[in-house]
Amino acid sequence: MESVLTTEKRGRIAIFTLNRPEKYNALNPALIQALEDAMLNFMEDADLYVGILTGAGSKAFCSGADVTEWLPFVKATADRPWRIPRTPMRGLYVTKPLIAAVNGLAYGGGGELALACDLRIAAEHASFRWPEPSLGLLPRFGGTQRLPRIVGYGRAMQILLTNEKVDAQTALQIGLVNQVVPAEQLLDAALQTAEKICQLAPLAVRSIKQCLSQGYDMPLRDGLALENTLGMALYQTEDYLEGGRAFQEKRPPQFQGK
Repeated sequence: MESVLTTEKRGRIAIFTLNRPEKYNALNPALIQALEDAMLNFMEDADLYVGILTGAGSKAFCSGADVTEWLPFVKATADRPWRIPRTPMRGLYVTKPLIAAVNGLAYGGGGELALACDLRIAAEHASFRWPEPSLGLLPRFGGTQRLPRIVGYGRAMQILLTNEKVDAQTALQIGLVNQVVPAEQLLDAALQTAEKICQLAPLAVRSIKQCLSQGYDMPLRDGLALENTLGMALYQTEDYLEGGRAFQEKRPPQFQGK
């Protein structure tokens, strides 16, 4: 049986592919569990610095929840507790940078999965939509919280309250994605960005991510304290010493993440 989530390693980069193209890579219980397992392994692997998350096929990054599987699953597990797996959307803070390579539609939970990544690169035909209110629901895996933080309150309210489809160019204009490229160049563009990150000191990169992601919701005083604490700790790393030596010797640094 083919895995619902595949992982490919290219040097310091891990490529995670949602692998249910016949279902528009919709999230089912198995895929949610696979996401948790993959992210935990990713963080534990010292050889991996950056992750890329994408979908199989050319039609969809992820179309959201697979209702045809979730409803029977909920009924089948009603008499016993089911631990909801932790994902980047909720419950799992991924310490390393994640890039979403949005290769098609990203609807509902699929859009929320893209929002949970640190950077988003979209194919020209990609689109975003959060249709939950048309189903009597709300986006409860970060849609109401991350979207306004990324595109602003007014834009997020418009998108979420009108079931508006956001095409790739509009997503770029409002800051929902960082880059738009032709579909055939999508993975290469994500890999190029990942390679740029991999050339930097990994501990510094992770500390910067932590400062931004955790400090965003803090009062300025607390955010500055977090920044100072993490920044001071970097002076004790081998990577800091290597960065200084490389600068003096006018050569590329060889960071080890130590």
